[in-house]
Amino acid sequence: MLVPIGWDREAGAVRIIDQTLLPCELRYVHITSMNQMCEAIARLKVRGAPAIGVAGAFGAYLGMKERASSATSCDGDFVVALSEVCDTVASVRPTAVNLAWAVARVRRAAERVMSVTSDTAAAIDAMLTEALSIMEEDRRSCELIGINGASLIPDGARVLTHCNAGALATAGMGTALAPIYVRHSQGAKVKVWADETRPLLQGARLTAFELSQAGIDVTVICDGMAASLMAAGEVDLVIVGADRVAANGDVCNKIGTYGLACAAWVHGIPLYVACPTSTIDLSLASGDQIPIEQRSSDEVAIGFGCRTVPEGVAVYNPAFDVTPARMVAAIITERGVARPPFQQGIASIAGA
Repeated sequence: MLVPIGWDREAGAVRIIDQTLLPCELRYVHITSMNQMCEAIARLKVRGAPAIGVAGAFGAYLGMKERASSATSCDGDFVVALSEVCDTVASVRPTAVNLAWAVARVRRAAERVMSVTSDTAAAIDAMLTEALSIMEEDRRSCELIGINGASLIPDGARVLTHCNAGALATAGMGTALAPIYVRHSQGAKVKVWADETRPLLQGARLTAFELSQAGIDVTVICDGMAASLMAAGEVDLVIVGADRVAANGDVCNKIGTYGLACAAWVHGIPLYVACPTSTIDLSLASGDQIPIEQRSSDEVAIGFGCRTVPEGVAVYNPAFDVTPARMVAAIITERGVARPPFQQGIASIAGA
């Protein structure tokens, strides 16, 4: 299993796979500063909601390690630095709630220490300990999502997925792909259709890469082929990940997910969403309140160095869309599977 993010204790650095180079090159790089981590998150060297959360936790730790290296007391300057560092890291990508959630956790870890001691080193060490805990929790969460979702995949199933919600998007075996990995380990035959996922081709570059590495039958299709594939009876179910889930079950995921949901709805094909409970945002009543990240027009116009849009022509490039809860058959989490109506089930699973 690929390990997209980890902590190198000897180097005192975060070790990530630079996913912008896949599938042509598998390169591990070390992140030693907050700015490096923010750049890695913004440029999608590390991506996927759970992995971004882990990365953000480490990024906040690295930022405080830099900012407070000369301080010996948790005074006002330290408190200001903690706020600035955490706000900076949490704002790099606004849609995936895991980033802000994880940064808030390491911040609270530092504040707990600050409430009983003025030792800055202890406060910063607490941030690292919390970041490591978040990473380990995500690995276990992925395993449980895989176990909880495996029963939804019959032997011989043909599964359609979008973007990358596998090992490369987490610290473990993934979210949407975790049930597939578990069923594969159980000896079941599973065929995966991987949407290429425009404009950055995460399905073609990343999902196909990791599934083929794991020996799972995977075929890449263009995004526009999914509906006709469903009409031909070649898809049994759809599984996608999520970057944020509202309290009513509306799901925000990679742009194009809503179109898949509409097609699956028309053809009577169940669409399952797999995500950790940290992705559920009970503070938002519906998906209408989820902020949608707008990305550079160059990702569409000059994708991978080749211009495909005439200069001067406008490009609209939202990174995500929202699928209404009514189109979701179930939400698979590490704590269980929620089914419609989602309001009560999600609140129970998320621990409200």
